[in-house]
Amino acid sequence: MSAAPALHRSIPARPRALPMAADTGTAVAPILAAEHVSLRFGGVRALTEVSFEVRRGEVFSIIGPNGAGKTSMVNCISGRYRPTEGRIRFDGADITRVPTRKRAAVGIGRTFQNLALFGHMTVLDNIMVGRHHLLKHGFWTGMPYWLGGAQQEEIRHRREVEEIIDFLEIQHVRKATAGTLSYGLRKRVELARAVALKPKLILLDEPMAGMNLEEKEDMARFILDLNEEWGMTVLMIEHDMGVVMDISHRVMVLDFGRKIAEGTPEAVLADPHVRRAYLGEADEVVHDLDEPVTA
Repeated sequence: MSAAPALHRSIPARPRALPMAADTGTAVAPILAAEHVSLRFGGVRALTEVSFEVRRGEVFSIIGPNGAGKTSMVNCISGRYRPTEGRIRFDGADITRVPTRKRAAVGIGRTFQNLALFGHMTVLDNIMVGRHHLLKHGFWTGMPYWLGGAQQEEIRHRREVEEIIDFLEIQHVRKATAGTLSYGLRKRVELARAVALKPKLILLDEPMAGMNLEEKEDMARFILDLNEEWGMTVLMIEHDMGVVMDISHRVMVLDFGRKIAEGTPEAVLADPHVRRAYLGEADEVVHDLDEPVTA
């Protein structure tokens, strides 16, 4: 099986070394652990006994066919779904029953497969929404102190949001209405809003779906910089195997809600079970991956 095509502009060659502890050279402790997670909707099993760990400082990708349970797994992590069985630990704490609204506060941000921006609001205001849980002054507490703490807090948050806007190269649309932007720019704005949460772990649900090659290359570069320069751990669902091969440290494969493989991108793509389940290969047939794989 041939290697998936690499993104060719400014994306470093892969594979990348896994994050290691500087003092011992041992693997970094996980920031996220899913332990025997199962999810049922009536008689339908979306996930069955799925266990994995995401190490602090890595890019971890989840792949699999449509209906494999990828988004269901991310929804369990973000709190949108509560596992029927099993538990999820984040930064050492059990968050299985922590409400969705509180998971941003513990350091989990996410984007959505289908855009979830406020189309009538400006780009700047959409991103500022991501700072809401970080604000210490509300309406009543802020009024008496507007000339003091609340005003300074507002200035500080706007300054940090402007840094995110510069980083994602959307300065030219910062005052534009989000609903008027191109699809690729709206995807970038949604990423900016998730970054504005200042997450330790960012969940990206198909961040490059529907993009052309240039937009994918830009998004891949931004994700790598978030990981390597901003220190964010990334869990990503992605169908484009070129992207997965280029930017992931490790990959997990789901099929019909069960984990069938986990490891480096090269090892996973060479696994015969993955080739049959994800690529639809018969044992004696080898397909070429020169074209991006979508499922």
